[in-house]
Amino acid sequence: MSLIPWRNKSADESSRVPTTLASLRSDIDRLFDAFVREPFAALDWPPRESGAWSPSVDLAETDTEYTVRAELPGLDPKDLDISVTENQLVLSGEKKETVERREKGYYHVESRFGSFRRTVALPAGIDSTKVNAEYANGVLTIHLAKSPENAPKRIEVKVKEG
Repeated sequence: MSLIPWRNKSADESSRVPTTLASLRSDIDRLFDAFVREPFAALDWPPRESGAWSPSVDLAETDTEYTVRAELPGLDPKDLDISVTENQLVLSGEKKETVERREKGYYHVESRFGSFRRTVALPAGIDSTKVNAEYANGVLTIHLAKSPENAPKRIEVKVKEG
């Protein structure tokens, strides 16, 4: 069943369409077909290499710090590398997991491997000497303190009478 009725037009009809319009129509048809097959695939941007994975990352801000949370389930914290420069936080690591079961009559081994590198752009004003990282229940939380000179300052508005 075709959801796009103009897709099944006869060959002689489409041969009258200029080449650029025919290729545009073909591209749009493929886009609709892909959307019907996998509606949320376009949300995975930028596209990743086959087999590659990248952790989900959230960034929050308070008056004194930035907090970055990354979902890294099943990752051993020893296989994690965190580095901070003036304007970037780089998370990288490798996930290695092997499950082995031996029971009467069968032997089962399942292995999962994957490495990742995730770069998070940071605003100016991070105090790189005050960075703390915690890992609990598969979630990495990184606290990045703001430099005191970049802290927000309240400005009082003076009212002039006259």
